[in-house]
Amino acid sequence: MTKHESMTADELLDAVGPAFGRLRRSSLLEVENPISQKDLTRTLVLRIVQDAEREGADEVTVGAVAQHLGVDPSVASRMVSDCISAGYLVRAASQRDGRRTVLHLGPEGRELMARFTRHQRAAFESITADWTERERLEFARLMLKYVDSQDALRDRLPR
Repeated sequence: MTKHESMTADELLDAVGPAFGRLRRSSLLEVENPISQKDLTRTLVLRIVQDAEREGADEVTVGAVAQHLGVDPSVASRMVSDCISAGYLVRAASQRDGRRTVLHLGPEGRELMARFTRHQRAAFESITADWTERERLEFARLMLKYVDSQDALRDRLPR
């Protein structure tokens, strides 16, 4: 029996929030072939652009990045500019409104995200090395369900 199996329902639910906080600070940097702290931050922006491209969503602007990250537009602008300077993002004119600038992943951005995905998988496999295959897959399924529910909630909230 693990220490969490003896917790009450209230104790488990109270422990979830702090656990999510610890996830962000965890061993992602300690897995083989680590991603630099700077590039970890860049992946926040790149993931927004990548997800929008995969979903065929509206064009991604700096404003959309700011809204998605919940940061001030000036902060998002600096983050986007850093990604552009690093060669990960490319600015382009909007096909709907030539006055607007939209963002696309560049080849280096695609490579970083592919490497980051491999890195995240390696971290997950390392962290769950002593879990059963069933536990790993159930956790993965529930985590994806949680994120889908979070996205659905964000879509329902007034802006």
